[in-house]
Amino acid sequence: MTTKKLYISVIGAGERIEKELENKSIEIGREIAKKGHTLICGGLGGVMDAAANGVKQEGGVSIGILPFENRDHASSNLTYSIPTSQSHGRNFLVALSGDGVIALGGGFGTLSEIGYSLKLGKPLVIIDTGTEGPYKVSPPALSTISPQEAVFLIEKNVS
Repeated sequence: MTTKKLYISVIGAGERIEKELENKSIEIGREIAKKGHTLICGGLGGVMDAAANGVKQEGGVSIGILPFENRDHASSNLTYSIPTSQSHGRNFLVALSGDGVIALGGGFGTLSEIGYSLKLGKPLVIIDTGTEGPYKVSPPALSTISPQEAVFLIEKNVS
């Protein structure tokens, strides 16, 4: 298991999310910050905003990689935001920027980030929310229901 400080990408639903998914996203952000890691996300609403909120609550650092050419719609919970003007192409940058990736819910955008994560050989943990979107967990992805275990699995599997 690594003890170095990591960049952990959190991916998932970008729209309004149910309370359970919001709470898990906040907990993931809190756990990332408690461990001294940096959150990477797509910088908008839903899971991204909730995870950044958790990081903010713990005084950690979060970076949003935005799809637009400006910061107008960035989550107010982010520490830093990077406009890319890349629309969905920024999904590759989100996957690339993390030492590991944690997925919660989501749709086809999340699915593309999962694909990029696997293609790039990144450790990937999918949080089982009961509504995991259009994908099922299979190796080499790992699965858990615990935000704490998700961060631990990333730490354990980063080489």
